[in-house]
Amino acid sequence: MSLPTLRRLLIGGVCATALLSGAAVAQEVDPNSTSIVPVATVEEAEPALQELPPLPDVQIPYTRYVLPNGLTLIVHEDRKAPIVAVNIWYHVGSKNEPTGRSGFAHLFEHLMFNGSENFNSDFFKATELLGATDQNGTTNRDRTNYFQNVPTSALDSLLWLESDRMGHLLGAVSQERLDEQRGVVQNEKRQGENQPYGRVFNEITDATYPDDHPYGHTVIGSMDDLNAADLPTVQQWFRDYYGPANAVIVLAGDISPEEALQKVTYYFGDIPPGPPVTQPERMISRMSGEQREVMYDRVGQPRLYKVWNVPPAGDPETEHLGLIAQVLTSGRNSRLFKRMVFDDQTATGVGAFVNEGEVGSQFIITITGKPGQDLAELEAVVDEELGRLLRDGPTANELERARTSTGAGLVRGLERIGGFGGKSDRLAQGEVFHGNPDHWRESYARLLATRPQDLVAAGREWLTDGSYTLEVRPFPNYAAAATGADRSAMPTPGATPTANFPAFERFELSNGLDVVLATRTGVPTVSMNLIVDSGTAGEGAEKAGLAVLTPQVMTSGTDDLDALEISDRLQLLGATLGGSSGVDATSISMTAIDSRLEESLDLYADVILNPAFRQEDFDRARVQQVAGIQQADRNPGAVANRVLAGSLYGFENPYGRPSAGTEQTVAALTPADAEAYHTAWFRPDNATLVVVGDVTRAELTPLLEARFRGWTAPAAPVPQRQTAAPAAASTGPVIYLVDRAGPQSTITAGRLVPALDPATEPAITTMNTALGGAFTSRINMNLREDKGWSYGAGSGVRGTRGERLFLVSTGVQSDKTAESVLEIDRELTEVLTGRPITDEELAAHKSNLILGAAGQWETNAAVSGDLTQMVVYGLPEDYFDRTTAGIAATTPATVTEAARTIVGDGPTVWVVVGDRAVLEPRLRALNIGEVRVVDVYGRPVQ
Repeated sequence: MSLPTLRRLLIGGVCATALLSGAAVAQEVDPNSTSIVPVATVEEAEPALQELPPLPDVQIPYTRYVLPNGLTLIVHEDRKAPIVAVNIWYHVGSKNEPTGRSGFAHLFEHLMFNGSENFNSDFFKATELLGATDQNGTTNRDRTNYFQNVPTSALDSLLWLESDRMGHLLGAVSQERLDEQRGVVQNEKRQGENQPYGRVFNEITDATYPDDHPYGHTVIGSMDDLNAADLPTVQQWFRDYYGPANAVIVLAGDISPEEALQKVTYYFGDIPPGPPVTQPERMISRMSGEQREVMYDRVGQPRLYKVWNVPPAGDPETEHLGLIAQVLTSGRNSRLFKRMVFDDQTATGVGAFVNEGEVGSQFIITITGKPGQDLAELEAVVDEELGRLLRDGPTANELERARTSTGAGLVRGLERIGGFGGKSDRLAQGEVFHGNPDHWRESYARLLATRPQDLVAAGREWLTDGSYTLEVRPFPNYAAAATGADRSAMPTPGATPTANFPAFERFELSNGLDVVLATRTGVPTVSMNLIVDSGTAGEGAEKAGLAVLTPQVMTSGTDDLDALEISDRLQLLGATLGGSSGVDATSISMTAIDSRLEESLDLYADVILNPAFRQEDFDRARVQQVAGIQQADRNPGAVANRVLAGSLYGFENPYGRPSAGTEQTVAALTPADAEAYHTAWFRPDNATLVVVGDVTRAELTPLLEARFRGWTAPAAPVPQRQTAAPAAASTGPVIYLVDRAGPQSTITAGRLVPALDPATEPAITTMNTALGGAFTSRINMNLREDKGWSYGAGSGVRGTRGERLFLVSTGVQSDKTAESVLEIDRELTEVLTGRPITDEELAAHKSNLILGAAGQWETNAAVSGDLTQMVVYGLPEDYFDRTTAGIAATTPATVTEAARTIVGDGPTVWVVVGDRAVLEPRLRALNIGEVRVVDVYGRPVQ
């Protein structure tokens, strides 16, 4: 064998394996797999099954010794030629590699060919002079082996070489050699992955095994792990795994057991045994269901891989699965070859095999389609033929062909004393993986006794669930155009489109219920929102949380339907149902499919008109609301907003107290309270129904009349909404500090500003967008982009009736809290004094607001939301159209005036939620205002 041939074998050494269930078929070596991939052979024709003599009874007589240092020696005497096969197996492979050490076993295989302490040169330079043949070194998931045949006269020389690298290697493993072989292995990896389908087994490994499974990484390893291999770690790897006690040496050929024992003892007996090695055993990573993946590669033909995780090598079921692989793809008359390659001619190649492993195996089917072939069609054929085989079993002829092919391949392999499948290989494999050199005979005996039902049982157990399918598709034939866009300057936008609010109409039902309808025919859905003119302002401080709780209970049960029945009906209708409440309004909303609008309206009206307020529904909703309150108590943003609103409006004011209430107020509520709230406020003269979607007034009116005509207003007038005195005016800014230790602080600052005025709101919107309402606004760019102290910061004006709340809020790293307060204060000050909004800023934000309006009302929900605002806040019907025009008309002067109105002299209240011990002295040192320490509800803390 020539040196170039040896080098080629070494490059592919990581791929080789000793014994497969399908060893009798032609073999195609995949450069990134640890197994040999069978492909179909060609037979002239399928002969009729005849009475054939049985396969021969073959044996490999051997003598087994264990040296005092733990080295196992197996000797087979075969005097047919004056040669001896030397085959050494170390029980270490990629499965023994810990996290971060992938590729070590294979890397060390290369290092052991580079020389040892007493022959510090390339191993092949010596074996060439010895006349060695059939030599190689390979690594797979479970073992590393070195083998060669040498003339009997050269046996002592070879045993000296092998023993020197087992017992005297580390002195020759230098940093230079480690770097050299690391580079060789990495080039081997690149070369393999650069081949067509070369990345397939990386994908299969990642998809079919978890990371912590012994087979959860490839044999060749990752580039990162190979780069991380340092000399001390590599040397320790050798000490842990390459001692005699973890090795088996087989001598087969022109030698007696006595001679072999004497020579091996002489050359190997003084080598220290090495530490005990823990070996994983049966670890089948069985999958469930169907997993799928698609990858693209530079290949000419599409290919399909189907993979199942199955039992380990030596398990009878695994051997039966190997015979199934033969029935499917071995020979022209095999099921998949005949149908797909020979008859249909949709595929150019088929293969099936069991990739055996010590702790688990994989059954793999590969189909290579013709160029342009749909892989789904090929997979359907595979599934059909496999299903038929597992249903009916193989024919007697199919089983005999598979049995004979496998058995004959084994018998032919025993003609050789060395190499893959030779006698020394069989003996070593049995000893290393099964503790019995004769284990191959057990498999051979099972092969001879296999019945069709054995294949069916194994296939049904392992191939009917838990598959992974990988489609490898050729790269699409894309190409870039010869010319493209002018890159010298960005195109100037064209004329700004006018964003008109969708048309809508108002009408009144016979019972006085106001309806606002926007008909939109783009999608066959309808959104409905009943707005009741009362929210938390209608509950009273002693009943805080009732307005939020009531719609939750309403949507949980009616007089005729319980919560589960409502849920079931919603799913059947394809509808959604919700309830919510704020300070100024309470809503019950529904979305419906237009073809089921009538049935959905039946349920919607039932919830609005006939809520049951059962104790169990009430208790369930109350538990959820209390849980939300408890969560808010621990959420720094919610705490900051609560303290800010309470400090500005007053903690008893409906706008200042928590809308969900407190644990105490909610715990005191009863179903009777919720029913009373519903009776008082849910009445047609206190409500508006907003409808948006694929329905006209002519279609909608009779549907609503039929369901709501009987809903009439009581004689008593609508109750008065609750009010409370505003918070006492402060003589100067106040900083409220809430103690919450952690790596981040939450800052919220605000002041009360005038109620919404449609005439000035466009300028306010534009000003706030530039100040803190957009990503590129001043406040966000300062704290996030320039300083890097925050993930995001912004400002805005809350929509409420009467006085509104302008606020700035952000979360910042704790050690920059005081500095962030100063930066916010500076931005709010400079927008009026010294650095007003510039023409350039104004132009950019106006463009964003106006152009963005074109898509603002794309969905029914967006239109419904703005119509709801119009109803709740009493906005004019042309408000949204006027807003867009107003933004376009803003100038630096009008924006500055808006800042004067909204920002004014800056926040009157600051709230900081953070580590009091660290922040309190720093906040006091700012001299922005008085610092008061409070709890999560704004109550003073000493």
